[in-house]
Amino acid sequence: MLRRLYDWTMAKAAHRHAGWWLALFAFMEASFFPVPPHPLLGLMCLAEPKKAIRYAAIATLASVTGGLLGYAIGHFAYAAFGHALLHLLHLEQSFPTAACYLRTYGAEIIIVKGATPIPFKLITITAGFIGMNLWVFLGASIVSRSISFMIVGVLFRLFGAPIKAVIDKHLGKVTVAFVAAVLVGFLAVSLLGGGSKQADAKCAHATLDMPAA
Repeated sequence: MLRRLYDWTMAKAAHRHAGWWLALFAFMEASFFPVPPHPLLGLMCLAEPKKAIRYAAIATLASVTGGLLGYAIGHFAYAAFGHALLHLLHLEQSFPTAACYLRTYGAEIIIVKGATPIPFKLITITAGFIGMNLWVFLGASIVSRSISFMIVGVLFRLFGAPIKAVIDKHLGKVTVAFVAAVLVGFLAVSLLGGGSKQADAKCAHATLDMPAA
């Protein structure tokens, strides 16, 4: 199953319209789609290592643009369907905590958390809901998404061919190692960038406050 999915994705990654597929995934994931674009980006970089940085730039720009849609959903349409969307994505319980952290740390939390596996859509919708300054949100999103995607692009541009040979031969082992690395990295960033204990305690018990009209 894993091998078939890998082979299918590699074929799509080398397709002449691969960049458009990546842009679509990155755009949707930043606002409402549950599947992150990183696996597709990684496989596209494997298929065409010389285009890795270009693919990373596409993902970055599309994700930031999709983040603006997420912001608009939170700011203008939370009551209409934003709440239902978060419920559908199983992010409803995390929403008050995210709002608390954004109110406390602002752009810092977008840069730190937006560059981790925490769903970017949760951050974008929440930022719109609390009425975060749009330009601050946009700038922080560009930095955050650049970190998240451009690191992948640079690494695959430098080491793409050797990495591809290893993955082709040991796909199962590489998949397990990748998942473990993501979990370890997520834990490390959470511990180092989670903020003060006082703020953590406050936000852990946060409740949802509607923004002022």
